[in-house]
Amino acid sequence: MPGVVVIGAGPGIGRSVARRFAKEGMEVALVSRSGTALDLDGARAYRADSADEDELRAALDAATAELGTPDVVVYNPAVIRPDTPAEASMRTHLDTWAVNVVGALVAAAHVVPAMARRGGGSFLITGGMPEPKAAYTSLSLGKAGVRTLVDILDQEWGPSGVHVASVTVAGPVAPGTDFDPDDIAEHYWRLHTQPRSRWEREVLHGGGTGG
Repeated sequence: MPGVVVIGAGPGIGRSVARRFAKEGMEVALVSRSGTALDLDGARAYRADSADEDELRAALDAATAELGTPDVVVYNPAVIRPDTPAEASMRTHLDTWAVNVVGALVAAAHVVPAMARRGGGSFLITGGMPEPKAAYTSLSLGKAGVRTLVDILDQEWGPSGVHVASVTVAGPVAPGTDFDPDDIAEHYWRLHTQPRSRWEREVLHGGGTGG
């Protein structure tokens, strides 16, 4: 059966999201720079750098050829590093923007039209930085871009039944903390299963029991 495609499937949020959807009996496809299936039994793995358009499109083609048009696509890659406005270089910012924002746009453009033609599905993006921080300039700009992108994709494909949303993670992800990836993964499942009348475009995981 069609399932979930997780782009940026690393050992944190990506793996936890994949496990959460697999728990519901969904087929899982993992796209990462390493091309490994992590430790997920039955998962299909594909190699692609999210900043390389040709690789990303080829991996998505391979996944859909095996699984069909996915029910859910999760875009999880991000370049997370400290940098200040004074340290800006055009090349660095273009490279991080390609991963943090443009890769999500390319992935959506490649798979969401088929989801829209089918009449439903979810395209979910991992967000962050609910408030911009000068110490993380490129990440702050990228996550602001994610919010805008979600609005744009919702305008384009929301009327066709595709739920576009982001999960904004407001802290460093680590098991056993307020930002445990297994807890964060629950947001993705809840967004995917929301009735259309209650769709949210952004969920904030702020840590603790409330979020």
